[in-house]
Parts: sequence; structure tokens; C-alpha cells
Amino acid sequence: MYDLICVGSISVDLYFDAKNFTKKDNRFQLAIGGKYYSDFFYEDIGGGGVNVAVGVAKLGLKPALFGKIGNNAFKEMILKKLADKKVSTEFCQIEEDYYKISAILLFKGERTIIHYEKPTHLIKEFFLHRDLKKAKNIYFSPLPHLSLSEKKRMIKYLKGDQTLTFVNFSAVDCQRPINELVDFFDALDVLIINAHEYSLLVKKSYEKINFNNLKINLPFLKDRILIITDGEKGSYGYYQDKFYYQEAIKPKKVIDTTGAGDAYTAGFIAQFIKTKNIPLSMQKGAEYSANKIERIGAN
Repeated sequence: MYDLICVGSISVDLYFDAKNFTKKDNRFQLAIGGKYYSDFFYEDIGGGGVNVAVGVAKLGLKPALFGKIGNNAFKEMILKKLADKKVSTEFCQIEEDYYKISAILLFKGERTIIHYEKPTHLIKEFFLHRDLKKAKNIYFSPLPHLSLSEKKRMIKYLKGDQTLTFVNFSAVDCQRPINELVDFFDALDVLIINAHEYSLLVKKSYEKINFNNLKINLPFLKDRILIITDGEKGSYGYYQDKFYYQEAIKPKKVIDTTGAGDAYTAGFIAQFIKTKNIPLSMQKGAEYSANKIERIGAN
């Protein structure tokens, strides 16, 4: 049995870095018709489902991944890398002519991502796997292309009496009317979002929110753990009128911020499954996120 089943995306990530990538005002300026030579290239896999699955595997858990892999030239590379990273592909779906690829341009630790994904129907194959119901714990990555009703069906299918459900909302979901989300919150145990996503959720400007003195006016979140990450400002936890704060841990050197949020999520989930301790889990999330920033790749 797996400690955690991660439902989410699987992508091929292609990294490039070069001194001749022209930049101005925090933007790349690449000429139409121009040709640029990269000084650095790196290939790996990423995506919300992959990043968290790999992270919890590195932290000692046994994860499996549910997601799409295209039957194309990248398939064997993806399967081998997941096996090397100790992530089970038992529930992965192989789909003809499916691609999910990101070209990532690096600059002093920050990145600009050019992304392509062919639309697909994840839910149709989801219910073919009865063994998914044996999951000890479940993680749902943002999956912005999946409708809320489909997400509800998937979580309801998996949810057991002893199953912990961790959910990371997308900005698309956070912008929905609150009344559309009420039933969905009943199916989750821990919601992890960033500060800007929270501002979209409560329909309030980010600048006007004091996260150190936050009044949670969403009654359906009262008995749910809410974790809000805010980059260099740290992270905040809320549960049954209790407040927790974890300062951001500064990495020794910023190499690549890709996947930093997923790394925090992986660290939090791995520690929480082991201890059920919120502040200790937030600390592990901050530590693992800083560790990830010190190396190239999303996981």
C-alpha cells in the first residue's frame, strides 16, 4: 500500500541559460527571427503531481502517481526518471499524441516558463483503478483544466474514513464564487495555497490582508487545516482558531526557484503524515523548499 497517491500533472522540463539572452526591465527580449545559443541545458521531469511525489519519496514515504504520460519520444525517459526517483507509475495513463512540455529560461535563480499542454480528459481513466481506493493519503495538485465537479467526484471516490486529503487549489478555483466551493471543502482535510491565491479566494486585495492577524471568515474552513505560503515572507497555518507562523528559510544560494511551492507542499505533507504536527510540518516544508531552490530542477 502507498503512503500517498499524488493526482496531478507530469511534464517534460527543458532548461536553458545563456549570457546572450537579452533582458530589460525584468523581461527577456528575444528578437523575432533571432537565434540564440544556450550556454547551459538541463532535462528533467516536473509538474505538480511529479514534484510532490518525488519530494515525499526523498523524505522517506512510498508514493504513487496518477497522471497522463504521452505515448511519444519522451515516454521512456519519463518512466525511467520516475522509477529512479522511487515514484510508482502503477496508476499512470499512457495516451496517444499527448504532450506536456515546458521550456524554462533561467536568469539569476528566477525563471520564465514557456508551456504547452494538449487538452486531455484525466477523469475518464481515473475510475478504472479500484486499487486507488486503498490510498492511505491523497494529494490533489491544482489541475486548473479539470472542472470542480470532476475534482469532487475524484476525491469522493478516493476518500475513506482514515484517508487524509491534501489539496492545492489553482488560481482558477480560487476565483470561483464561494458557494461553488462549499461542498468541495467538505471532502478535504488540508488546503495549501499561496497568499495571492488566498486573496482571490476571499475576494480581497493581497495588500489589504494581514496574514499575522487573519480572521478566517469562511466557516467551512473552521475544521480544516489551512496553510498559506507567502514566499520570502514565510508561511502561515490556521486550524480551529489556532495560528502558526514559519519564517522562510534562506537558501545558501538561489539556483532555480522552479517548484519551490511544490517542495514546501511535499515537505509539509511528508512530515504531517508522520507526526500530525502542524508547526513541525511547516518547518519541514520551509526547509525542503530552501533545499530545492539550491539546485536545478523542479524537484
